[in-house]
Amino acid sequence: MRTLRCYVEDRWREAASGFALLVDPCSEEPVARASSQGIDFARAVGHARRVGGPALRAASFARRGELLQQASKLLQEQRDELIALSVETTGTTRKDAKFDVDGAILTLAHYGDLGRSLGERQFLLDGEGLQLGRSPRFWGQHVYLPRTGVAVHVNAFNFPAWGFAEKAACALLAGMPLITKPATSTALVAERAAAAVIEAGVLPAGALTLICGGPGDLLDQLGPQDVLAFTGSAATALELRRGRLLGSGCRVNVEADSLNAAVLGPDAGVEGETWSAFLRDVEREITQKSGQKCTAVRRILVPAERLDDVERELGARLEAVVVGNPQDERVTMGPLATRAQLDDAVSGVEALLAESRLAAGTGRRVDGAGNPSGKGFFLRPTLLRCADPAAADAVHRREVFGPVATLMAYDGSAAGAAELVARAEGTLVTSLYSDDREFVTAYLAAGGASTGRLYVGSQKVAPQLPGSGVALPQLVHGGPGRAGGGEELGGLRGLALYLQRLAVTGDRSLISRVVGARGEESTDPPS
Repeated sequence: MRTLRCYVEDRWREAASGFALLVDPCSEEPVARASSQGIDFARAVGHARRVGGPALRAASFARRGELLQQASKLLQEQRDELIALSVETTGTTRKDAKFDVDGAILTLAHYGDLGRSLGERQFLLDGEGLQLGRSPRFWGQHVYLPRTGVAVHVNAFNFPAWGFAEKAACALLAGMPLITKPATSTALVAERAAAAVIEAGVLPAGALTLICGGPGDLLDQLGPQDVLAFTGSAATALELRRGRLLGSGCRVNVEADSLNAAVLGPDAGVEGETWSAFLRDVEREITQKSGQKCTAVRRILVPAERLDDVERELGARLEAVVVGNPQDERVTMGPLATRAQLDDAVSGVEALLAESRLAAGTGRRVDGAGNPSGKGFFLRPTLLRCADPAAADAVHRREVFGPVATLMAYDGSAAGAAELVARAEGTLVTSLYSDDREFVTAYLAAGGASTGRLYVGSQKVAPQLPGSGVALPQLVHGGPGRAGGGEELGGLRGLALYLQRLAVTGDRSLISRVVGARGEESTDPPS
């Protein structure tokens, strides 16, 4: 059995005890083991701050961008291996594995290009300078500088490659060293992706630390110049915020689960590009990665007169999905990641059934195609229908982290849809399918504040739509309330988490020379 390694203080370490097992979700057999036993996390954090931080801060944005482009090329070279490893050990289909690995490659490349476009500067200007006195002599300028601590990244199990890359890209381009801790259940893929970069010697010493296994007392080492970026459940995020981090001054960013919604506009009929895009996107967001995505659609809102049509059409699509071992060519959706994930999904469906009825699927574990009977963490795509969403509670509060969504009617108004969507107290993404400008405008005004991203599907862009679950590096990824209240990605905005904004005041010509401004020229701010 393979033992995963940790990369700490610029050397590989392999633990001798304290192992957690990584299990193939199809065969239920162990495929690897991971442990961080014996790591001195205080020393690891100190090394990153003392060695990695100065080396990255000394490099220009252009140079950091070059490092990210090299990292992207390295993952591209390892692409086939990473995809195969994901299929063989995590139960994901080849198509879904590509989604993860290609997302990592493209995100690193995007931030690499962004860094090169920023040139040889080592910090950013935030907007234009300001005259502060009676004459232009007394001047003020906001600037962004890299924080002098370490960025700790705690990643979720569902995107072992992309999750690692998207956080790493922003931190490294901003000039902060990072400690990345992937979720143990899929850490085999994350370790291989990180190792491709580490073993090529692309990054300066101390810039990247990899922890496979438990976090130990890592978070206790964080202080006011450090950053914690966490992706995972809302419950775990709440515990982190209640802990010692509050008193440490550590900056915390959370991207948590949310009950994302897809809203079909009242103008959409049962034919045409908008209707087709709605069905195609919702099916994808229920089944991609077996529904184990923070951006997956959990609630489907349609006008009452379209409820039966959507149940029939979407239900038929979900029933056609072949669930099983991805090694079987017939299979289009794999298992859930772990036994605990399966058990939680089944209990979640039971809770939702108190307010809904089954429209497709079983809500229980099933045998998978191409897999031995009784083995594997398989769950068919499950569609429920809630008769009274206004009176319901669980459908707006209980997220089932699997291929499960609830269909419900709204009154056809933008305000009515927005009110139901807001019952979830914050989503990462809401998708809206309509060609009616007035409806879209009204929904944006009524419901925009309850989500991090509004994905509008309409006839003219239907052929180009990537799906509401795609977190593009050019746009912010995050959401209010239950979704964590944080932001990641978004081009330059993704760097703001790792930068300190400060105001510099004094003689205009001196400040302009110091910060690199020429006259009133400015760089767009990252926030």
